[in-house]
Amino acid sequence: MTARATVIQLNNARRSYEVGDSQVYALNGVDWSVAAGSSWAILGASGSGKSTLLNILGCLDRLTSGDYVLLDQNVQDLDDDQLSDLRLKNFGFIFQSFNLINQLTVVENIEMPLYYAGIEPDIARNRARELAARVGLESRLAHRPSELSGGQQQRVAIARALANDPPVLLADEPTGNLDSTTGSQILELLHELSAQGKTLITVTHDREIARQMDAQLYLSDGRVVSREGACD
Repeated sequence: MTARATVIQLNNARRSYEVGDSQVYALNGVDWSVAAGSSWAILGASGSGKSTLLNILGCLDRLTSGDYVLLDQNVQDLDDDQLSDLRLKNFGFIFQSFNLINQLTVVENIEMPLYYAGIEPDIARNRARELAARVGLESRLAHRPSELSGGQQQRVAIARALANDPPVLLADEPTGNLDSTTGSQILELLHELSAQGKTLITVTHDREIARQMDAQLYLSDGRVVSREGACD
């Protein structure tokens, strides 16, 4: 079997914060490699560093020290504008709380990343409609989030995450606010996207969800304590 290209590489990754006179490490020497098209679950107790790691991966935060290489580019070398551009092109974010804009319709929410990317309005609208259909919401284009179920809102969030066709999807407890049946449907959709070549990284506390991923990364006190599965 041919080894897949590496999309993410962390080397001795550290993120620390000043708390009074002390330095507290949210990440403390993480080494991790993620192959393109693989799916990973990040697990650990509260305060283990899961959210910090996801923020670092999504270029929402920076390492204090160490290296983060994304698609052969060292993220540490980039300024804020370059980082923003990198984030827009390479990541789709899916949150537990959906993070939709209540004043906008389904199609307008999906269009948002395309707007920031400078895509022409007609092209953006057509792309948003195609993505809405892809997640089964073609009949809900004019609805606002308050008029949708939780599962439908998460589908909008997934469509929005796909707007710029990013290679990596980052999901933070994507089924946390959903009932078990709806959550299973959302997971099935995410697995379909992974099977189509998207790299999927999911923060979860649910070991059953984690077992459905190709591999699992377990954190404790900012360190990797174990990893399971193979993603070569």
